Amino acid sequence: MEEKEIINETQTTPESYEIVGVRFKEGGKIYYFAPEGKTIEQGQCVIIETARGLEYGFVAEGNRTVPAKDVVLPLRPVVRIANDKDKKQYEYNKELEVSAMEECKKKIAEHGLEMKLIEAEYTFDNSKLMFYFTAESRVDFRELVKDLASVFKTRIELRQIGIRDEAKMLGGIGICGRPFCCASFMSDFVQVSIKMAKEQNLSLNSAKISGACGRLMCCLRYEHEAYESEAAITPKVGSKVSTPDGVGTVTEANLLTGDLKVKFVDDKGENIRGYNRDKVKQLPKKE
Repeated sequence: MEEKEIINETQTTPESYEIVGVRFKEGGKIYYFAPEGKTIEQGQCVIIETARGLEYGFVAEGNRTVPAKDVVLPLRPVVRIANDKDKKQYEYNKELEVSAMEECKKKIAEHGLEMKLIEAEYTFDNSKLMFYFTAESRVDFRELVKDLASVFKTRIELRQIGIRDEAKMLGGIGICGRPFCCASFMSDFVQVSIKMAKEQNLSLNSAKISGACGRLMCCLRYEHEAYESEAAITPKVGSKVSTPDGVGTVTEANLLTGDLKVKFVDDKGENIRGYNRDKVKQLPKKE
């Protein structure tokens, strides 16, 4: 009898979970929540429970089932699909944030703090007001927080963010003529290196490969894998290759087209001819 009771109490771990993906801002990171039996479609607005209380979110991914190994527990629930009252509250909060920005800027000036205010954000239930700012060094804003709390009568939180986060929040138009990737569709920042620019034969002039934030452009990452795979099958500049016309040295290589320029040296001097990488064979280096 006791063994039977122990067996009945044994809990099995689910093999999969039903989730919905929610963003808090356009182009923001997607967070996953439990729909709690609700059928939720992409494009709807929902009220969800988060670590900082109830929040208003935008559904980026409707109901779907994923393996348990892909889920980070615990999954917080979707409280409800947003109704008209919720939408009005969200719009009202946005109006409050505009006035909060102006008031905070005045207080920053009064306290003589070297900081640039970027954004103000209320939680859905107005229990907290957050201000995001940038600064070149650490800022002691303790007195500013006290001052703001006495004005807004709610919990105040100030967060210092980086220059890339500033560009994501403010948005803008890149040198390509399109809205910033980070502010339009990128959920997370990607790692970008100067090596990526080198492998794509781009100018290493920082002004030409840097975004409005002053950091390397995120789009350098987009074609990096393609360039890596093409580089693996393309003879490098300076390598020796066997061609239909003899052995020569690669002087130029176009990774995307596979076109090469090969230099030959003979009694008559130097001459350069063009080949596709499919027509040549790279020779091993002499040790």
